[in-house]
Amino acid sequence: MRFQDRVEAGRRLGEQLAAAGEYADAVVLGLPRGGVVVAAEVARALGAPLDVIVIRKLGVPYQPELAMGAVGEGGVRVLNEEVLTAAQISDEQLAEVERAQRQEVEERVRRLRRGAEPVPVQGRTVLVVDDGVATGATARAACEVARRQGAARVVLAVPVAAAQAVDELLTVADEVVALEEPLLLGAIGEWYDDFSQTSDAEVAELLHAAAARE
Repeated sequence: MRFQDRVEAGRRLGEQLAAAGEYADAVVLGLPRGGVVVAAEVARALGAPLDVIVIRKLGVPYQPELAMGAVGEGGVRVLNEEVLTAAQISDEQLAEVERAQRQEVEERVRRLRRGAEPVPVQGRTVLVVDDGVATGATARAACEVARRQGAARVVLAVPVAAAQAVDELLTVADEVVALEEPLLLGAIGEWYDDFSQTSDAEVAELLHAAAARE
């Protein structure tokens, strides 16, 4: 199953979630940027509030692609103790990386929300939505951050996800919903006819439009 674009993928995902009838009180959090386009359609299908979940990976200083944790809004921090120990990261090194990434989170939130308050998730079901999951590292961090923000139940919902990643994500999410779970995923963009880049301005407009409907 291929998707025409993120909008069509979001509609199909939203239809499946709505048919399940389990998400009446959910909050939909999209991962910027492309995930918010999918999330906007899911929120529309469910009549649910839409927001972003902005996270930043904490990369090991001498190997930035290796995540030693992640940070999100509200001072939320998730650490991978195994990586911290193996990489022999000092408190000072961790603090320096965290300081830089927290600044990135704050700046991105300002650009995307344009001063609007975040949608409260405390005690609610949260649907974390992206346009696809390959390794699952970003989705895992997002689910953990949503949990730390007080979500009662965390559901990861995506159009396509690598089967192996789904199994691993079930250790941090209560449920994973994926329209397609291929054994060999390849690049996420290969599942879309149009996988063009989404801008911050487009994300901000989607959030504004969703808020106006409430």
